[in-house]
Amino acid sequence: MAGALSDMHSLEEECLLLCQHQPGAAQDTSPLNNFNWDHCGKMEPACKRHFIQDTCLYECSPNLGPWIQQVNDSWRRERFRNVPLCKEDCESWWEDCRTSYTCKNNWHKGWNWTSGSNKCPVEAVCRPFESYFPTPVALCEGLWSHSYQVSQYSRGSGRCIQMWFEPAQGNPNEEVARFYALAMTSRAMLHGIGPLLLSLALMLQLWLLD
Repeated sequence: MAGALSDMHSLEEECLLLCQHQPGAAQDTSPLNNFNWDHCGKMEPACKRHFIQDTCLYECSPNLGPWIQQVNDSWRRERFRNVPLCKEDCESWWEDCRTSYTCKNNWHKGWNWTSGSNKCPVEAVCRPFESYFPTPVALCEGLWSHSYQVSQYSRGSGRCIQMWFEPAQGNPNEEVARFYALAMTSRAMLHGIGPLLLSLALMLQLWLLD
C-alpha cells in the first residue's frame, strides 16, 4: 500500500503543478466547467490566482476526501462541503479580490448559462467584491455554498486545509486530512452509524495512516 500511496501523492503533485502553470491559468475561464471569472469585466490577476488555486485544489487533491458528500446536481454527483480553510488563506483571498467585480454573492447557482458559459442574471448589478462579500468569511463560505468553512486555525497548525503550498516541499494537507478522518471515524463509531459509512471511514483511515 505504501507504494500505491507514494504514486498517488506523486500524481497529486504533478496535477497541482500542471494545473497551476497550464496556459488556461492566464485565460478568462475555469478549465473545470467553463466558468467565466471575468463575468463583470477583467478580474485582477491577484484575485484570479486564488480562483485558479481553488480549482486546482478541487481537481487534484485526494486530501479533501473527509469532506466529500454525494449530491444530485445535473452536472456532478459529489462535492466537498465545509472544508476547514486556513484563516490566512481566506483573508488573503478576500483582500486580493476586494477591487475586482462580480454580480452575485453565491457563484454555485443562479447564472445564465445559455451562451455556454456563465453570464450575470438580467437583474444583477456588477459591483466590487466587497459589496457582495463584506467580510472574508462571507466570501469563502458563501461563494460556493459552503464548500469551505473558515477555520480559526492558522497555516501550519495541522488543523486546517492550506490552499497555498509548494507541492515539491511536501503537502501539509495530508496531516489535516488524517486528523479529521480519524475524528470522523471516532464519531461514526460513537453514534452507531451504519456499517457502510463506517466501512468507508475505516478505509480512509487506513489509506491515510499507511
